[in-house]
Amino acid sequence: MEPVLPITLALPERGSRQILRSMHQQMRAAIVDGRLSAGLRLPGSRTLAEQCGVSRNCAMAVYDLLLSEGLVAARAGGGTFVSDIYLADPPRAAHVAADRTPLLLPRWRNEPAVLRPSAAARFEYDFVVGLPDTSQFPFDTWRRLDARSLRLLEREPAEYAAPEGREALRNAIAKHVSFARAVACGGADVLVTSGAQQAFDLLARIFIEPGVTRVAIEDPGYPPLRWALESAGAVLVPVPVDAEGMVVDRIPADARLICVTPSHQFPMGQVMSLRRRMALLAFAREHGSLIVEDDYDGEFSHSSQPLDALKSLDRDDSVFYVGTFSKSLFPGLRLGYVIAPSWARPALVGAKQRSDWHGAVAAQDTLAAFIDDGDLARHIRKMRQVYSQRKQILMGALQRHLAGSLSVIPAEGGLHIAALLRDGDRAEEVAAAAAGEGIRVEPVSQYALAPAPPNGLVFGLGLIPTHLIDQAVLRLTRHLV
Repeated sequence: MEPVLPITLALPERGSRQILRSMHQQMRAAIVDGRLSAGLRLPGSRTLAEQCGVSRNCAMAVYDLLLSEGLVAARAGGGTFVSDIYLADPPRAAHVAADRTPLLLPRWRNEPAVLRPSAAARFEYDFVVGLPDTSQFPFDTWRRLDARSLRLLEREPAEYAAPEGREALRNAIAKHVSFARAVACGGADVLVTSGAQQAFDLLARIFIEPGVTRVAIEDPGYPPLRWALESAGAVLVPVPVDAEGMVVDRIPADARLICVTPSHQFPMGQVMSLRRRMALLAFAREHGSLIVEDDYDGEFSHSSQPLDALKSLDRDDSVFYVGTFSKSLFPGLRLGYVIAPSWARPALVGAKQRSDWHGAVAAQDTLAAFIDDGDLARHIRKMRQVYSQRKQILMGALQRHLAGSLSVIPAEGGLHIAALLRDGDRAEEVAAAAAGEGIRVEPVSQYALAPAPPNGLVFGLGLIPTHLIDQAVLRLTRHLV
């Protein structure tokens, strides 16, 4: 008598194109967990097809897949049988795997699943930090350039690209940075990365000796930079910031790396003064230190005479300038860059090749065309006006509704502003209460390492519609006034 399948398969609807995949996955799981035991004779393909209500070709394809995986064996003239894939008894369905987290390095055993808020959590009034407004991005233009890049790419032979990035993009970035940020550089000085985060990671790889290298970081400061340094084993030295930026006098003399956001300090918002910049460069010269300049949203200056990048003042080849297009364009692009001194470029290129070899070629070619055609400059000019307007409206609303509760920190640009609480309210409690009413605003403390961080809130300008800003601040008064 022809055997029947001793388990029931739950199959998707006809026409879903998922029936074959579902049958294979369910039968495979039943064999692996022992519900279909070793040596069991399975029904013929015709019988299996009738039992499951599928075509015989589908049933035969399922058996072929299981056969290719060694999960079943076919005997000439004798049918199809479940293979003996275990040397010992098959696992029971209720088996609980042993805890293997001790196999991880201690640093990674308690890593949280989500490292920062994202736009996925929607709020009626969203002052999230670090995300730009993509609703006004010229996606039609981008699609046209992307299609052109793909057409050109299909004519090229299949090969791996240069680790340092496509030449056209490196040249375009050099021209853009030279014009927008007064950084004198050429395409050979540019290394293309997967966002600023990979730039930090590569710099950490070539400079940090685990447990030995001391790195001065701003506190409060940018968490993704800190994560890259921590992962490389750096000894972090938090350095406070004041109205002029990082307090240079507090940097330890043995700090090999110094990481700063001089154009728009993250998250406090102030611009590092020229006096403080010169002091920082002098410190690096005296102590043989290197500086990582993260030009966090520096292109969105709201001042008529913004300060140039710190890199533009570097005369000792000690500054590594890191930029990204996540703020000026959109985060999903995942393209950034490092402008490095010539003595360090071979090491950076080597680290890049060992990391991921090179980034997505088509995206690099599209971005190069976007820059060369003037679309990047036009988009930045447009968004600079948008963010400047939002900043003015937000500061006006804070002054009207919360002048007695908040003290806004002056900022010349960027995608966020910070404000300190004047009274005894705790920023963390205010942010939590505001979230309950549909307002996302972030406390400064989540970016700090010091046990007593500034008691303030950070307001992002990227996702909050201009017409909702005053309403949001008015609603926030319930928790501050």
